[in-house]
Amino acid sequence: MFQRILIANRGEIALRIVRACRELGVESVVVHSEPDRDSLPVQLADRAVCIGPAAATESYLLVDRVFAAAEICGADAIHPGYGFLAENADFAEACEACNICFIGPSAEAIRGMGNKASARATMIEAGVPVVPGSEGLLTDEDHAMATAKAMGFPVIIKASAGGGGRGMRVVEEEGTLVQNYHAARNEALNSFANGDVYMERFIQRPRHIEFQILADKHGNIVHLGERDCSLQRRHQKLIEETPSIVIDDVLRKRMGEAAVAAARAVDYATAGTVEFLLSAEGEFFFMEMNTRIQVEHPVTEVVTGIDLVQEQIRCAAGEHLALEQEDIRFDGHAIEIRINAECPERGFAPCPGPITLCCFPGGPGVRIDSHVYSGCVIPPYYDSLIGKVIVHAPTRDEALARARRALDELHIEGIETTTEFAAKLLGTEAVRKGQTYTKFIEDAMAAGDL
Repeated sequence: MFQRILIANRGEIALRIVRACRELGVESVVVHSEPDRDSLPVQLADRAVCIGPAAATESYLLVDRVFAAAEICGADAIHPGYGFLAENADFAEACEACNICFIGPSAEAIRGMGNKASARATMIEAGVPVVPGSEGLLTDEDHAMATAKAMGFPVIIKASAGGGGRGMRVVEEEGTLVQNYHAARNEALNSFANGDVYMERFIQRPRHIEFQILADKHGNIVHLGERDCSLQRRHQKLIEETPSIVIDDVLRKRMGEAAVAAARAVDYATAGTVEFLLSAEGEFFFMEMNTRIQVEHPVTEVVTGIDLVQEQIRCAAGEHLALEQEDIRFDGHAIEIRINAECPERGFAPCPGPITLCCFPGGPGVRIDSHVYSGCVIPPYYDSLIGKVIVHAPTRDEALARARRALDELHIEGIETTTEFAAKLLGTEAVRKGQTYTKFIEDAMAAGDL
């Protein structure tokens, strides 16, 4: 096991890793920017190192300063959390060159799954279902048009190096294809410095289903069930739950085996997530693999009783998985609600500023993962996520009731948050019945139902 882990992140995930380290008996060191000097992870870590000013490009994303902090404190491992450097293959490679363990997969696995076009080809070779689409990248607008006509509209154009919905365009008809092709390429180039795009058949009203996997460095891989992440806005998840209301044991086994096959195809190690689209007809297709811990990992933790961050660290340290697939049990139903410092009435505009009062919910089956407290300041420079409310109950109906109760108790003053919007969303008939899909929120808002 490691002696000292440097945490190259901030906010709730940095605090989550600090807590995991404490329970493992490992010293934690948090790097931070100047505005995060008084943050909760900085206060609770064993040690903290300031690595720069507010801008992430001058602090959290500055590899030289992260490595300098690791050298100063004598860290033998770096945990990147999610975002920032978490899926940066060059950073993972540099860690190896500096004889520091990167708590994540190999640089080769990150590259293999980070490029969506090559990941798609790898999955086809591994026998994992993929959405019908172009063979390789689109070379020009004529190639795009020919591919779309052969496939049939609607289609979706995706950035090969993409993520978060950037460089992605749905094309409903032939007349808008060329415009959308160039728009997707330009956005991909501006967002990822890579304008490569490919095309897939557009799946109407799909669900977003992801499978959590754990893998050690000795070839052992297990999945820990699915998370239904269909409640999202502009490809950003807002509410996640497990198990999915539409997946039975037979489909769960098939999708879980496909997730394990996907991980094995790139010789994956530590924690990761294989994401699928599930059609209304019950077909599932590989979408992408996130080569890191996910924001929504707590729902899996509460139904399995497995600490994913600790297991991620153990696997990175070279330990064998203590679990086999038949050992994993799923208990009850869990829901996670992301709380963002945003104003839904103003198009979900970010709302940074000081939190004058913060009162979290409690009671049976309620967990809060958050780094905020009364008197702290939410800076305007980073992601707007300020916390997650996770509830666990024997049944889905009980979990929904518990989630609404917890949101009623959550009280934050000084800034706007998405708390009331989330409560309203959970109260809709479609959510109660599980009749949701990836564009449900946008459609409901356009119809005036939210």
